[in-house]
Formats: sequence, C-alpha cells, structure tokens
Amino acid sequence: MTKQNINNMPLTWRHIYIVAVASLGQLIGTAVATVAGVIIPMMNILAHPELSTFMQGLIGCIDLIGIAIGSVIFGSLSDKYGYLLFFRFCPALMLVASLVALFIPNVAVLTIALFFVGLGIGGEYSLDSGYVSELMPVKYRALMVGVTKTASALGNIIAAALCFWVIMDTRNAADWHLLMWIVAAIAALMLILRIKFYESPKWLIDHGKIAEAEKAVEGFLGKDVMIPVPDPQASPVSKVQNVDSGKHADTGNFFSFIIKNGKRVILSGIPWACEGLGVYGIGVFLPILVMALGLEHFTAGEPEILHVASSVKITLYISCIMLPGFILGLWLINKKKSITAIQSVGFWLCAATLVVLLLSYHFQWNKWISIGAFMGFELFLNMGPHLITYVLPPKIYPVETRGEGVGIAAAIGKIGAVLGVFFIPILLKAGGATLVLIVSIAVMAIGAIVTNIYGRLVQENEKETA
Repeated sequence: MTKQNINNMPLTWRHIYIVAVASLGQLIGTAVATVAGVIIPMMNILAHPELSTFMQGLIGCIDLIGIAIGSVIFGSLSDKYGYLLFFRFCPALMLVASLVALFIPNVAVLTIALFFVGLGIGGEYSLDSGYVSELMPVKYRALMVGVTKTASALGNIIAAALCFWVIMDTRNAADWHLLMWIVAAIAALMLILRIKFYESPKWLIDHGKIAEAEKAVEGFLGKDVMIPVPDPQASPVSKVQNVDSGKHADTGNFFSFIIKNGKRVILSGIPWACEGLGVYGIGVFLPILVMALGLEHFTAGEPEILHVASSVKITLYISCIMLPGFILGLWLINKKKSITAIQSVGFWLCAATLVVLLLSYHFQWNKWISIGAFMGFELFLNMGPHLITYVLPPKIYPVETRGEGVGIAAAIGKIGAVLGVFFIPILLKAGGATLVLIVSIAVMAIGAIVTNIYGRLVQENEKETA
C-alpha cells in the first residue's frame, strides 16, 4: 500500500478535528478574559472594600501574567518531556484552579486561581500552534494556524452568552463565582478530548523515536499516511535548525539579539503590545465600558445586577462581530494581500471607529451609533492587528533566529496586554470613558505608525531569504 506524505496530502476531516481540539486553548484564553470582565462589575455591586481600582486591574490582568510565565515554563518543559503530557496537564490545571475559585468564593482565591488558569493557557499557547503546524499539509498550514487563532473570537461570544444566561438565572451579584463554571466546563471538555490524542511526531523524530512517530501519525491521520524521516547519515546543520522543532541558532545573549535585530523587534513587538490594549484592555472591561458610556438599557429602580446583565447583553452583540473580523482577515491573507498593509489599515480603522465612539459619547448621539462604532472597532481589530500580529513575527525573522524573535515579540505583546488591562480602571477613575477612548485612539495610531515605518522589513527579509 502506497502511503501519502503528510506534507502534501489533501485536507481531511482528521485535520479538522486536530485543529478543533488544539483551538480550544485559544478559545478558553478569551473566555477567561470575558468571564473576569463580568465578575468585576458584579463584585463592585457587592461593594467589596478590597476591590479598589488596583484590585480591578489585578483581577483583569493576573491571568495574562500567568500566560506569559506559563508559555515559557511549559514551552521549555515540552521541549524536554514531550508535547502530549503538557497538552493534557494544562487543561487539568485550569480545571482544578477554576473549581477552587468556584467553591471558595473569595477575592484573593479568585485572583490566585486566575493566575493558575493563566499558567495553563500559556502552556496551551506554546503547544497548540505546534501541533497544528506540524500535522497540516504544507498548502494549508498557514491558513489552519490562522483558523486556530480565530477560535479566540468564539471564546468571547460563548463566554458572554453564558455569563448573560447565568446572571439572568440567578439575578444575584453574590453568585459571581458561578461564572467560573464556564471556565471549568471548557477545561473539562479539553481534557476529555485529549485523552485519546498522541505525542508530537516531530518531537519523537527529534528524539530518535522513529517507530513511535510513525505510529503517532497513523493515529492522527490514518494508516495510509507517513511522515518524512530525515536521513540519520545526513550532515548535521550547526547553526540553522528546523523551525518546526522550536530550535534556532545560538544568537548570543538577549540584549545582543535586541541590538542586532532592533528594527525587527520594534515591528513585531510594539504593534503586538498596542493590539493588546484593544484585545485585552478594552476586551476585559467591555461590560464596564458599556456602562460608563451609557449604552445599556435598564429601567430605573431595577436591581443593579440587571444593569450588569444589560451591559453583558450589549457586550455579546459587540463580540459577535469578532468572528467575521477574523474571517475577513484570513480571506485577505489568502488573497496574498500585504500583511503589514492589513495590519496598518486595521489599526487606522480601529482609531477612526474609536473617534466616532468618542464623538457619539460627547454629543450624546443615538446609542446604536456608539454600539455600531464599537462593533466596527472589534471588526477591524480582529481583521488586522489581532490576527496579523500572530502571523507577522515568523515572516520577518530568518530561520536561524526565528524562534527567539517570535518569543520576544510575544513577550512584548503580553506586556502591552497586562499594562492595558491594569490601567483601564485607573483611567476610568481619573477621566472616565473619555480618557479611556483618547488613550486607546493614541495607542491604535502608534501601532499603525510603527507598522507603516517598519513594514518594509517584510519585503527586505523576503528578498534576503529568496
């Protein structure tokens, strides 16, 4: 029986299943952010004395800190011990942490639990794209990695809908901890789906376990599929390693790498940090911003929890536009449009829609104009910056420094996200929704300007590596 090569075989339902299982890591990442953003205003109703603007920011960003740490820890451990162990351990960690927060409803416990949930999500981020990229046919590899990222939009939508359902069912702010059922349920589903999963074939090959790698490929894609095995007699490459293996050349220490690749670091990192304000800063506090802008509908005298429920309902409307944004971005990439142009235009359009939102708020225009502007912001954010900052770094670094370059870009991006989430409640207290919108417009403009100035590096790198 002639076996198909994994690299050039047609796309099958087994590939779709692999992408679906791996994508749950992206889905739970945004779901947790959405849940945290709803829990905070519910806690504010209860007037927790410890829930200062500092604590609001900390609850909003603590999982992001966990993500940054978890991606480094589990990424390193998976290189040593294999992907599968941590592909199962990460959802188990998230499940346990979310159940602790569920059954011990305490602000401090919630904060610690969200940190451990973030650790698990960080591990997911370091593993899901690895599984997808190595198991997809070359023709569909970039597209399917993008589809994996697109699942983050579903996380926002599903979490917002379930939060609204829980609030309307309980109508009690003291039941905020019940929202952690959403996180626990997704983590449990992830764990169940990964019981019958297999080790990374390329990790097995890199560790000389050829027979096990061949069995893993058959388990993933069927007995008629094979993976190319490098010739053990071939001369080793001293400096450049396979990008899929996660290894790269010795580029010296961290600071020398930054100095040598300064422009690439700026292009891949600064826009990612700017995007983080929109995705996480505005994303986490979207229900609170909806209330601050007066967009929710409620009847005077109603319980405050219904005030929150109305804002979550508006949040759900806004979140539904995220998925079309990702789809539009993937379509533009598939049409071979310049990724830096997509990112730059996306940033500028984000800034423009926030200007409309600011004017609508200032002149008290019809609330649906504001909601439409908010939806436009999410459409263009996910079409451009949110998707492209995930795709751009591997494009501008040569193979021998790609691993370190992508890692630094992701780290800068997470720093921007943490700062965005932490300072949103502080900005709200200092200058209300107006100050939040002005700062957000400026940050989106900075992302566009940096992309415009340094975007030519993509073309230069393509010429160098052609």
